[in-house]
Amino acid sequence: MSHTLYLTFGKKYKVVKAFIDFDGIIHSAGETWTFVRTDFLPYEDGLTLIVIPNNSSEEISYRLQWRVGQQAEIIDHFKEYVEEIK
Repeated sequence: MSHTLYLTFGKKYKVVKAFIDFDGIIHSAGETWTFVRTDFLPYEDGLTLIVIPNNSSEEISYRLQWRVGQQAEIIDHFKEYVEEIK
């Protein structure tokens, strides 16, 4: 399993299709943030996005789990949910 989400450090991104992360946080269309990095926890299929939300200077983590019934659909089709702001 590759966990590359095609995100680039320092680039700004926008949620274009709402999704709910592992912690139940709703990420609505229009939400923006700057990508910092991802961390992968293989024994739990955990994928963490570390970002800086718009209008903030603090990093925050959004957790996803790469399992059917969790966020596998979001991870597998991430380009449908988040796009780079150019």
